[in-house]
Amino acid sequence: MSNVDQVPALDSSDREPAGSLPTLSAEEQELSDRVDRQLDTIERMLSEDVAFASPVVDAMARYLLEAGGKRVRPRLTLLTAELGTGPNDNVLAAARAIELTHLASLYHDDVMDEADMRRGVAAAHTTWSNSVAILAGDLLFARASKIISALGERAIRLQADTFERLCLGQLHETVGPVDGEDPIEHYLRVLADKTGSLISTAAQMGVVFSDAPSAYEQPVVDFGDRLGVAFQLIDDVIDLLPGEETGKVAGTDLRAGVVTLPLLLLRQSASTTPADADLLARIEEAVLLADEGDDAGVDDLVVELREHPVTAETERVAREWADGAVSALDPLPDGQIRASLVRLADAVINRTR
Repeated sequence: MSNVDQVPALDSSDREPAGSLPTLSAEEQELSDRVDRQLDTIERMLSEDVAFASPVVDAMARYLLEAGGKRVRPRLTLLTAELGTGPNDNVLAAARAIELTHLASLYHDDVMDEADMRRGVAAAHTTWSNSVAILAGDLLFARASKIISALGERAIRLQADTFERLCLGQLHETVGPVDGEDPIEHYLRVLADKTGSLISTAAQMGVVFSDAPSAYEQPVVDFGDRLGVAFQLIDDVIDLLPGEETGKVAGTDLRAGVVTLPLLLLRQSASTTPADADLLARIEEAVLLADEGDDAGVDDLVVELREHPVTAETERVAREWADGAVSALDPLPDGQIRASLVRLADAVINRTR
């Protein structure tokens, strides 16, 4: 067994994999259409949520909202709310607060990662400055907190716990694994905190504020945590795809020296495989040159890494986490809501950008 075969991941189940669902039933299509209409309402409300009297502040606050996005988190809140009384005003408010929190975190992430692009537009800190981007994110965190505060103590605690996990995930990513800690396990925990936390809270709030049975809370929390890890692992694969497929420069994370699972797997196998050690050395050298403005050699290395078994292994691990997310839904009743959640996991794992 090779080193890349020893990646810690969730065990696969015997269920149908997340990529092989049949065509939408009439009931599922009706639910999907209803959720889409509710998302349109949330989109209009979000535009009001980020409005500020100052034109300059207003432009900064709505910058990433207007850049687009799949709105995975509010969609998940709306879907899990169907397990109870449906998307009432509190559910809509919770969905907006979660999306604002997510948007706020993107402003901060791009500063810390020194990212140039976000959602096809220049990152906010490159358009204005690091300080402005951080403050714009803080404003959105404040607006999200205002919305949450109206929902009561339970909502405030959920939001605070989620924000704590976001910060811990970013902190652990910045500091890196401690001596003796497995880098891959550390990385997966970072993904669970940085991405899984918001997705799981989005799912949980749909249950809580629709008065759904409390027995459904933990299953959707587990679903969200695992789906968040799968989401980011697929991002690691997408980063290496050709630009014409993704709309961004291939190997953006690699060029920036951002840790991804393919790179971690390559480091692991480099200790026993000379060819992998050579590829790793060439990547590290190219990243250093890219920092100095010379990235001419990176393109070929991106292709090499994309075609290396570690990238296929990353996709396999991502699919196992998605399968684990689907398994977490077992306590939920069969029907269109559970099927729609499975379909959401399928969409996450099979996206190309």
